[in-house]
Amino acid sequence: MIRVILTDDHKLIRDGLKALLNGSDTISVIGEAADGNELLELLQKVQADVVLLDINMPGKNGIETTRELHLHYPELKVLVLSMLDHERYVHQMIEAGASGYVLKNAGKEELTSAIQLVAAGVTYISPEVAIDMLKKLQVPDAQGYHTTEADKIPRDLTRRELEVLALISEGFTNAEIAEKLFTSKRTVETHRQNLLEKTQTNNTATLIRFALRNGIIS
Repeated sequence: MIRVILTDDHKLIRDGLKALLNGSDTISVIGEAADGNELLELLQKVQADVVLLDINMPGKNGIETTRELHLHYPELKVLVLSMLDHERYVHQMIEAGASGYVLKNAGKEELTSAIQLVAAGVTYISPEVAIDMLKKLQVPDAQGYHTTEADKIPRDLTRRELEVLALISEGFTNAEIAEKLFTSKRTVETHRQNLLEKTQTNNTATLIRFALRNGIIS
């Protein structure tokens, strides 16, 4: 049996994953944690083969936690389970020591297969993310041209991220944006973080300045 620990700050998600995985003949959920610190404490008491880990967690986030796990438990496999599909997060987690990356919209078959593969020492990345990364690798870089400010405009901003950006520029809070877009505050926070990452800005002020300067918003 592959011994798995679930690490996510939402109990509802952990309960759902536990119910899904405990129906497997090859996987056993032996523990759960709400954040990186709880996970590290739990690993002092139990021995696991795979940790299923979210990136966005309070306190010690997924990247920091994975680095510590890779340092102190090199044989332990980390499988990221996240709603963040940008390749930057994949690179960061793999560099930190993760063995796989699965999106939260994955089905039972993909999730169980991913756990089995990383437990066997194989790196696994969700097909959606892998295909997107390959497409971007196939786009040749322009040669012989100077990089302009316009060339830095991200081409992979989603429609929803643009909607969130427009509302941010109008001064709405995360809670107000969530209400307007009929989604959760946490989802808005994720979109905001994606915008900062994709535009390589540090805060809301520089994000809005970048968007104004490059004509993304008016």
